[in-house]
Amino acid sequence: MRIVADQKHKSRVANQWRDVGYVALLVFPFILFAFSLTLGLYPISVEDVIRILISPVYPQAAQDVDEVARILVLRVRLPRLLAAVLIGSSMAGTGTAFQGIFKNPLVDSNLLGVTSGAGFGAALALTLDRSTAEVQLFAFAFGLLAVIFAFFGSRLYHTAPIIVLTLMGVLIGSFFGSLTSLLKYLADPLDTLPAITFWLLGGLTGATWDDIPLLAVITIVGGIFLWLVRWQLNILSLGDEEAQTLGINPDRMKLAIMICATLMTAVAVSVGGVIGWIGLVIPHAGRIIVGPDHLRLLPVSLSLGACFLLLIDTISRTMLPAEVPLGVLTGLVGVPLLMVLLRRNRTGW
Repeated sequence: MRIVADQKHKSRVANQWRDVGYVALLVFPFILFAFSLTLGLYPISVEDVIRILISPVYPQAAQDVDEVARILVLRVRLPRLLAAVLIGSSMAGTGTAFQGIFKNPLVDSNLLGVTSGAGFGAALALTLDRSTAEVQLFAFAFGLLAVIFAFFGSRLYHTAPIIVLTLMGVLIGSFFGSLTSLLKYLADPLDTLPAITFWLLGGLTGATWDDIPLLAVITIVGGIFLWLVRWQLNILSLGDEEAQTLGINPDRMKLAIMICATLMTAVAVSVGGVIGWIGLVIPHAGRIIVGPDHLRLLPVSLSLGACFLLLIDTISRTMLPAEVPLGVLTGLVGVPLLMVLLRRNRTGW
């Protein structure tokens, strides 16, 4: 009896520590966000950051703070870090959802060609010498257009709709990728071509407060939707037959999840450019930490995605002599990180 009691006590303690770790993972992005506000080529103390953040409500709180620091925090770092949090969360959440519904560890949010379409839209707007807002609008619109083409193209075939949709997404993505290469070939090599290349590498140097409302609304609403269908994601990851047995229409549910993930990805790419590897790497890390149950996997993936892009952006801003595009850094960090995660996760994805 004593042995059984000791085992129950150890199990209870282990569950308590697991819950503490789970809560810590959800809280950590807020801590990292606040700390990142103090870092940069122009360092600002924690006390000054706090005073600056409350100055819009109590202007007298920041009377003694340097005006340069106040402008940096409120107009540059705050919108940029908010964009990093939202984009990182969006990419990680959609990657988790896609890997769940397709039962494939190599799937991410770029599966249906949304990134290639958005890249072409941005390249087209830059070629036409449009404004920054119009570049983002073109990227968002063509990202959605690529998925629409993939969806209606797949409707021409009447067998295995999800598989055909996936294949059509790959084809449409390759098509828009080729169109982007054509625009780069025709672009002015002294002006337009560098702008297109830099945008396609991804970055948040141009993020402003105007980018945050739409990005925040779609990311938050999309994240809530994925959370509400978490148990359907669990069932879909087991297979279509199990889903049908439990009264779920797998094709309809997968389509709804893909529409949600597409909107989240399109708006993220339109603001931050092409930032890869987050939707591929972060879900694997989340499964190792909390397991495959989307009840905890989705929140942890959202949290880890936000932390990952915050760290990458902070490294780009502070530790390198010149700011490196985020898409380059996520690839340099993501590849070895994924190799380590796959090595550690010996029991399968």
